[in-house]
Amino acid sequence: MIIDRSTLRFEARPGRRSADPLAGAGIDFTVRIVCLSSKSVRWAHRHPKSVELLHVTKGRGVLWEDGVERRFEQGDTALVPIGVPHATVPDADTAMELICFFPHPDLDDNIEELENMIVSAGQERAENA
Repeated sequence: MIIDRSTLRFEARPGRRSADPLAGAGIDFTVRIVCLSSKSVRWAHRHPKSVELLHVTKGRGVLWEDGVERRFEQGDTALVPIGVPHATVPDADTAMELICFFPHPDLDDNIEELENMIVSAGQERAENA
């Protein structure tokens, strides 16, 4: 199966746009193509039912995991453990694109947006939601 990018339906999620290229395929895992802009506010989130595998296909920035930042750029891959708060934050004036894989069939059942935890490169701050 080949999925033509022009057929993807991107939906808005907090601080990002996301598309499921395998929607309706009846598989027991989830894949997302995620587009990030440095101009968007990034909230941390976590996945309570599975790990997340992220691969950067475009851009550069940091991967923030529970208060620890690491450089994250095109060609890099990361594995985020179950339940760990995290966010990918593009560098200033940079767009990033990621492919994200979850060994769980339903992302909406496996994501908790942490709206009181805003993350930006070089800092994090808690806000009242």
